[in-house]
Amino acid sequence: MGKTIEVSYGGKPCYNIEIQENFSLLPEKLKGLGYGKNRACIITETIVADLYLKEVEALLSKVFSCCTSFVFEAGEASKNTETVGKVYGHLIQNSYDRKDVLIALGGGVVGDLTGFTAATYLRGIDFVQIPTTLLAQTDSSIGGKTGVDFWQYKNMVGAFYMPKLVYLNISTLKTLPERQFSSGMAEIIKHGYIKDKNYTDYIRTHSGEIMGQIYGILEEMVSRSCLIKRDVVERDPKEQGERALLNFGHTIGHAIEKLSNFTLFHGECVALGMVGAGYISCQKGNITPGQLEELEQVLKSYKLPVTLKKFPHTPEEIFAATKLDKKMEAGKIKFILLQEFGEAYTTKELEESEILDGIRYIMGVKKEK
Repeated sequence: MGKTIEVSYGGKPCYNIEIQENFSLLPEKLKGLGYGKNRACIITETIVADLYLKEVEALLSKVFSCCTSFVFEAGEASKNTETVGKVYGHLIQNSYDRKDVLIALGGGVVGDLTGFTAATYLRGIDFVQIPTTLLAQTDSSIGGKTGVDFWQYKNMVGAFYMPKLVYLNISTLKTLPERQFSSGMAEIIKHGYIKDKNYTDYIRTHSGEIMGQIYGILEEMVSRSCLIKRDVVERDPKEQGERALLNFGHTIGHAIEKLSNFTLFHGECVALGMVGAGYISCQKGNITPGQLEELEQVLKSYKLPVTLKKFPHTPEEIFAATKLDKKMEAGKIKFILLQEFGEAYTTKELEESEILDGIRYIMGVKKEK
């Protein structure tokens, strides 16, 4: 049991992704990085703290000379510069220096915020990712993207900053509510559609075992998604080209997520965004109507939404929100489409009407003639 995936940066080994069944090997992996006399600060949120903070603190006490924790209110609303400022205050008051380490214990919000804090505190200190959600384990914890939201702009303030270790305890997935587990599946499904048709077939044919959280199937799925993400970020660590493909479904998805005031989960919004992008891909003749239907059926099998009805915003308002996305370039929206299953591409040449038609499709609004 257990797998190790090495991630390189600039052509040199940078950190490992450890895929394990529990937290027991965490002290060994940290000692292997040379930690011993350092101090550690665990940064987490209220829900995860109740579940895992004591256990992880006990394990870290075997490695570090001192361990403190900073717990903030769970949810996207805490992912901002104000929370970062409070973490800075905790670190300063407890005399943390450049030789110490931050431990991100939680989902994507915790990982993104902790990584950004590590990148900017004293111009950079070490941090370790311990992702506890499916979305974080297979996507946000890998690749060194860190950041927080600013005003209405998602992930607008951030840095590329690599962790020293990513430690995945797959058993933490069992404590996720089903809706949150399904949300994480959206990013996994995305990996297959943009990079690996065989992986898409695996996800499609193993939905029962995956939703039933059979450990061996989960380990295989998580490791394959980590490998896809690893390969992409190694080739394009700072999103100059290929890495942008990982944003499939995110342009429309981020707009919906913001306009829902985050009442819809990130993965749910990405699923809707993938359907919208799939529809545009179909209209361009890249995939068939039958393939679009198959995409929708795969999402449905993981209890993800494929339509957005009774939403208190118009297609035009959603489209306007896409222009607030940080992926705008020279005033044009960078959009990810499917060339075919397992192959995606970036375009800045979509007409406003084409994007609106994709939004209208998921909202059940008839296409304008």
